[in-house]
Amino acid sequence: MNLFEKEELARTKAEELENASPEDIIRYAIETFPKITFACSFGAEDVVLVDMLQKISPSTDIFYLDTDFHFKETYETRDKLKERYNLDFVRVSPKITPEEQAAQHGDELWKSDPNACCNIRKVEPLTRILSQYDAWITGIRRDQAPTRANAKKVEYDLKFGLMKFNPIAHWTSDDVWEYIRANNVIYNPLHDQNYPSIGCEHCTRQVMPGEDPRAGRWSGNEKTECGLHK
Repeated sequence: MNLFEKEELARTKAEELENASPEDIIRYAIETFPKITFACSFGAEDVVLVDMLQKISPSTDIFYLDTDFHFKETYETRDKLKERYNLDFVRVSPKITPEEQAAQHGDELWKSDPNACCNIRKVEPLTRILSQYDAWITGIRRDQAPTRANAKKVEYDLKFGLMKFNPIAHWTSDDVWEYIRANNVIYNPLHDQNYPSIGCEHCTRQVMPGEDPRAGRWSGNEKTECGLHK
């Protein structure tokens, strides 16, 4: 298919699947695009999708971006999920180590230039892994942030050049936690400590009562996305 045909397919399927269940969207995605992967960050939304995928298609690849800067609780959540489902997450790493980054760009790049840090440790690795696939699945939701408010269930991702599926785009945070409780899904314990959105340890803080759920990400500057979805 050419670009126009891919975009038209995404628009058509987004309309058709808007009211479909997340599970039905996942089934369609996997059946239509066998070369598909799921990007997991081990947050609440993503552990829900890990659980769904293990029930629908346990052989589907699941990868995570190992920035080397995750909370220890995030790595522990990964290990617990691995044990429960007997699966191997595909680890995707930056091309340079934290030490090499500091030597090339100075200490604490995440403070002096957070966009550059995200590009090195997230965007480039993501671009590299997605080049191997025809489609990807994400856990983004429309009410997470204004930048995600118009997310479709099916999109053509121009940035990375492949189809993108957002099966729980319409869900609320309550929907996510209802699924976690009903299915006894393992989740990151930081969520119980006022961390609704969990990224790298250097750039994530607790969210205080009344704050936006993503206020804890890149606190103190105007950055709201790491560049993976916008």
